[in-house]
Formats: sequence, structure tokens, C-alpha cells
Amino acid sequence: MSNRAPDWLRQAEADLEHAQSAMEAEDFEWSCFASQQGAEKALKALFYHLHGDPWGHSLLSLIQGLPGPVRASVTQELIDAAKALDKHYIPTRYPNGFAEGAPADYYTKRDAEVCLSDAKSILTFCESEIRKPEPIAEPGEEDSTTDSGESS
Repeated sequence: MSNRAPDWLRQAEADLEHAQSAMEAEDFEWSCFASQQGAEKALKALFYHLHGDPWGHSLLSLIQGLPGPVRASVTQELIDAAKALDKHYIPTRYPNGFAEGAPADYYTKRDAEVCLSDAKSILTFCESEIRKPEPIAEPGEEDSTTDSGESS
């Protein structure tokens, strides 16, 4: 199977470009949603790079599901960014996310700026992890990416 991580990463970058354009067009709810989508795709790119199988749309769950060595390098700021962006997955698109009115009535330029900044932080983290050189196993060391067939 081919490595699709570069495709996911490229789409993450395109989503963040769209978030910037939407913000400039004052479509702030769409900017926030595109930021969430860009961060999600960046995390999925990292999973694919690590030969994982990401599932779902929660950025927090994706971060928490990263393999141990990568998860250990996740900062509290990235966790907070994921939590903040997760809040924009549904209400940016559906009027029933609020007691009344449409999402366009609620989102501001400041919301879009914060979302874009949070998403860029997650993208930067994912890009830096993807660009790290693969560790070279010493002779006799077990490959940690290989399934041993044992269940825990």
C-alpha cells in the first residue's frame, strides 16, 4: 500500500489556505471550520506517516491516539489548540448548534484568527514529526512497528 501521508499533508495546507481566504472574505464560520479540517488532516497525515490508521474527527482523540514517542512530544498548548478547534466542528455549519440564528451570526474575525493560529500550530507540529529521520534499529533490536501477533 502506498504512503498517503503527503497527500493528506498537502490537503491540510490547502485547507488552511482556504481558512485564510475565508477569513479575508469575512466568512468567519467557514474559516473556523476549514482550520479544524486542516488540523484534522495534518494529524491524519502524521498517523499515515507512522503507518497508523486514524479514525474520527476529534483532534483531541487523534492526538491522544498518537504512538507513545510522538505523543510524548505533544505540548499542553497543542492539546489546548485541539480542544478549542474541536468545538468548531459542528456549530460552524449547522444552525442548531446555537439556540437561535445561523453560524454566520456568531463567528467573528477574532474567532477565525485564533482558529487559524491553533491549526497552524498543529500543522507545524505534524510537519516537524513527519520530517524527523526514521530511527535506525540496532542489530538485534525488535522493530516496534511490527505486530508480534500477541494480544495484550
